[in-house]
Amino acid sequence: MTVAPHDLNTAYQRDGYVTRLDLFSTAEMQTFRASFDALESREGPEKCAIGLQGRHMDEEFIWQMAADPRVIEAVSACMGEDVMLLSTHFFCKYPDPDNKKYVAWHQDITYWGLEPPEAHTAWIAVDDADIENGCMEVISGSHRDGIATHGTSESTDNLLSIHQEIPDDLVDSSQAVPIELTAGQASIHDGQLFHASRPNRSDRRRCGLTVRFIPPAARQVEKNSTGQQWLPILVRGEDPYHHYPETPAPFPFPGS
Repeated sequence: MTVAPHDLNTAYQRDGYVTRLDLFSTAEMQTFRASFDALESREGPEKCAIGLQGRHMDEEFIWQMAADPRVIEAVSACMGEDVMLLSTHFFCKYPDPDNKKYVAWHQDITYWGLEPPEAHTAWIAVDDADIENGCMEVISGSHRDGIATHGTSESTDNLLSIHQEIPDDLVDSSQAVPIELTAGQASIHDGQLFHASRPNRSDRRRCGLTVRFIPPAARQVEKNSTGQQWLPILVRGEDPYHHYPETPAPFPFPGS
């Protein structure tokens, strides 16, 4: 991480996100990408698009990415010293010649069943992510306006799990900021930040691993959008609340 923790926190509180964090080397990401490619070969592209959730529990390379000390340090600088890893989820956009598949404007926290509604996402680029292949876009500062009303998209091309979306009249898309990343870089965004992504118009895959984090105070008050209970893992600091069953790390912590 090349940004001082204080500066990272200041930018995060102001904008609701930080970006272009240099976390993994080219060589490291080549190794992780090879592991993902092998997983993609086994599971198939259709499942890999949005279906690989929580796989840090059975795929060691995903755990190594999610729990890497550099990731945890950056996330902690943004959200505080006590950090629980909630889950992981790959978003893998394949070339879309029909220019259809997109992610609607939304806030993560609205469908995770957490109270208080606080969560933070690290988006780690497995492949280069740019405007052409549908990188994430954000509305800077939108996390300060609270939770917006979400509807359900009429289009099944919206890749979100229950097709949720913020209505167009609540989003000033002219203020959208593209989050372009090279493989190995990461961004972190607040769970209340408005974000979306457009179709992949390129001939390249756009794969990223999202790693979800919460403070121990955030308890689950209803099932998440996939109808499941969370099993978070404490990765930094302490958990004085014990809202969840103690879940051991599935593999050794990276660097241990």
